Amino acid sequence: MNELNEKVAIVTGAASGIGAAIARDLSALGASVVVADFDEDGARALSDELGDSSAAFRIDVADAAANEALVAFTCERFGKLDLAVNNAGIGGAPHKLADVPLEDWRRVLDVDLNSVFYAMKYQIPAMIANGGGAIVNMASILGAVGWSTSAAYVTSKHALLGMTKVAALDYADAGIRVNAVGPGFVDTPAVRNGMDPDVVAQLASKHALNRLARPEEIAAVTSFLLSDRASFVTGAYYPVDGGYLAV
Repeated sequence: MNELNEKVAIVTGAASGIGAAIARDLSALGASVVVADFDEDGARALSDELGDSSAAFRIDVADAAANEALVAFTCERFGKLDLAVNNAGIGGAPHKLADVPLEDWRRVLDVDLNSVFYAMKYQIPAMIANGGGAIVNMASILGAVGWSTSAAYVTSKHALLGMTKVAALDYADAGIRVNAVGPGFVDTPAVRNGMDPDVVAQLASKHALNRLARPEEIAAVTSFLLSDRASFVTGAYYPVDGGYLAV
C-alpha cells in the first residue's frame, strides 16, 4: 500500500517508542520521513533502516530556532513538507502541585507544549506553500483526565488539545488538517525497562482491555489521520486507550 507515496513527513521524538513506530508506518505507506530526535544516534540508526527515503535530524524541540531549521532541512532535502507528527515529549518527576520545582514545570511545558507551538509555527507556512497538509499532535489520555503528582504534564496535554483545535480552525481554509492522538499507557522500552513489573501490571489494569498499548497501534491511528482516508477529520482528539477513559 502506497497511499502516502510522494508525501514528505516530519516525525519528532522518532528515535524510539511511539515515534519510531510512526516513522516506520509512514515509510511503509510510501512517505519520505525525516526522523527527528534529540538522540542523534538513534535517529540515524532508524533513518538508515528506512533507507534513501529517510533522513535524520538532531533537534531539541524546546528550541524555536531548531524547529525552524528542521522544516528548512526537510524542504531542502525532499523539496516540500506535507505531513508532521509532533510526538516528542517528556513526563517529569512526580510531585504534588505545590512541590513542583519551577525548573521542572518550565521544562515540561517547554518540551510538551511550547515545542508543538514552535513546530506548527514553521510547519504550517511550509504546508501552505505546498497547497495543504496534515498534522498530528501527540497528546495523551491525560489530556482528558487528571493524574495525581503530574501537574505539569497534565496541564501541557490539556492545553495541547486546545491549541490543536485552534490550529485546525485557523488553517482549514488553507487545506491543512490538525488533529491530536491520545495514547493510553504504551509498552515501550522506557516503560518496560524503567518501571517495576508490578507497576507496569497496575498500569495495564487501568485499561478495559487489561493491557498496555503497542506502539504500532498508536502509529496506525496516526497514519490514518494523516491520510486522505481522514479527509473530513480535523480539530479532533482520538484516544487510543484500550478503554481507559470508559472505565
